[in-house]
This record gives sequence, C-alpha cells and structure tokens, in this order.
Amino acid sequence: MSKQLIQQLIEAKVGTDALVETGVRGVHLFRVTEAVRCAPAVYEPTLVAIVSGAKEAILDGRSHVYDSSQYLCCAISMPVEAGTPTASPDNPLLGVQIALDSRVMTELAIEMENASGAIREPRGGPLPQGFALAHWDDAFTEALLRLVQLGDSPMDTAVLGDSRLRELYYAVLKGEAGGAARRAFGVGNEIARVIERVSSHLDELVTIDDMAAHVGMSRAVFHRKFKQATTMSPIQFVKSMRLNNAA
Repeated sequence: MSKQLIQQLIEAKVGTDALVETGVRGVHLFRVTEAVRCAPAVYEPTLVAIVSGAKEAILDGRSHVYDSSQYLCCAISMPVEAGTPTASPDNPLLGVQIALDSRVMTELAIEMENASGAIREPRGGPLPQGFALAHWDDAFTEALLRLVQLGDSPMDTAVLGDSRLRELYYAVLKGEAGGAARRAFGVGNEIARVIERVSSHLDELVTIDDMAAHVGMSRAVFHRKFKQATTMSPIQFVKSMRLNNAA
C-alpha cells in the first residue's frame, strides 16, 4: 500500500517527462516515457527507487535490471552504461532519485558501528561492492513515503526534510544494501576515498602506486580490494570514468 501511495504522489507531481525537485536537497521525482538504449554515464553516490517500469545499468559488461521490486544503492562513483529500455507512454518509468550526502551517511555509519559490533563487517570477509540492488523492506518503504509526502507542505519540507532524509539513509544502512553502504561511508572506507579523489582529478595522471599510497596500502592489496569493490582494476576504472565523463 505504501509503495502505491508513493506512485500516486509521483503521478500527481510529475505530469510529463521530467526530473522534478521536491524541496528536499538532493531528492528528485522522475517520469520517463521514452525507451532509451544504454549509453555511457557516471553514477554518483545515489539511491534510485522505482515504483513503475524498469531501468538498466551495465557495469563492467554485466547487465543489472531493476524495477519496483528492488532499489539501487550506488555508494561510490561508478562508470556504467545506463538506459530505460522498456519505458513507454503505456508503461512509464516512475521513481525517486536521491543523492547520498557523504557527511550524513558517514556520521550514521560510524554511529551504527559504535553502537553495535554486530553491524560491523567481519574482518577478512569479502568486500561488498559499491553498487548494490536491495529489496524494499518495510523500514525503507515507510521512510521513503514520509520523505515524498513532505512535498505537499513547504513548511514541513523546510522543518522536517533533513530528518526524514536521515531516516531513509538509516533504513538503507540497515537493509540489504547496508554492507556496501557501510563499507563506503563507515570506518575503513579506503576505496571510497580513493574513488572520490580520482573522480575529482580525472584530468591528471594517476597511477596504481599513487592510489595505493593515498590510503597506505601495498600495490597488491590495493589492487585486490579495489577490484572487489568495483569489479574493475584501478586502471580500467580510471579509463572508464574518463570515457564516460567525456560521452
């Protein structure tokens, strides 16, 4: 029922193909009715929750299609190919796009790690990827509904916007995408810090040794952890980011 209410709110607020601001910083509603083939793009840290239709993202040659059954959590900047292959006037793509505020996400991730050791990822375990699909759970769905409902009142948006957004971030960190998000924003987020630095210096010469030194790792350890997080080697990642930014 809550997901249906979110869809009704989007349909009422976005009458034509557009990306519409909600008044809450970084939160947009969108509608797409035209099929678009996948093309190079860069996903910045973001959440995408779809209530109708489907999107496709291709990461390192692997296709990920997500719809109203799963939301996307991209915790680090990632070069992808993205499109809306099934969108049409009869089957519009409707959803919510939310930029992840690194400061707030980091605060929450560290608070959670400090509050409960059970939330911390086991040492030596696999490194969650920075790109994750997660099923909507009750906490995420209800938090997203409360966030989208704020658009009906400018006063509510101004007073409650940040707290509702924080509630949604918390639901993500506790949900199926929490491993990837906590790894990117919590203690030990070395790979995320490297990607943030590389993304802002794409016009400069960057080597694996430079990236490894930035986070105090050996070249071999850095290469392994980077590929676990992004599915690409560091050099592949930098090349893809440059190509996709230029596209």
